[in-house]
Amino acid sequence: MSKIFFFIGFLSLLISCDSNRIFDEYVSIEDSNWQKDDTITFNLNVSDTISTQNLFINIRNNNDYKYSNVFIITEILAPNKYATIDTLEYEMTDATGKWLGNGFSDLKENKLFFKENYIFPKSGNYDIKIIHAMRKGKETDGIASLEGITSVGLRIESVKK
Repeated sequence: MSKIFFFIGFLSLLISCDSNRIFDEYVSIEDSNWQKDDTITFNLNVSDTISTQNLFINIRNNNDYKYSNVFIITEILAPNKYATIDTLEYEMTDATGKWLGNGFSDLKENKLFFKENYIFPKSGNYDIKIIHAMRKGKETDGIASLEGITSVGLRIESVKK
């Protein structure tokens, strides 16, 4: 019984030590196959329109992921329905093919910069949407399913000055 209380206490301490965290949420990908039409959406209520924040996209993958990079399209939909859309590319491996993410065994977590020193322009409800935009060579149709992506997350951290 004391081991359970120790574990809960240790876990609570770990979570509370993350003082920069403002938002941190993941969406699990069914069967570790991210479909090209599956939009990952994070809803958040923003009240701070003064402080700078760093936004990260977190991607967890396993060894079934066949590519050395990932292309994603992001959309930040503000309360006034103004949308900011970006197409981003992230490297997932180094030149030798070794995974860049952190983690033990075959599951790796990649913390990827999305917006640095970002200030939300308005208070209210925001939708942040993420879809993958992977293509083969010069083909126009996207890859239907990215095998090996287990979850996609959004993390927002305060910037300490």
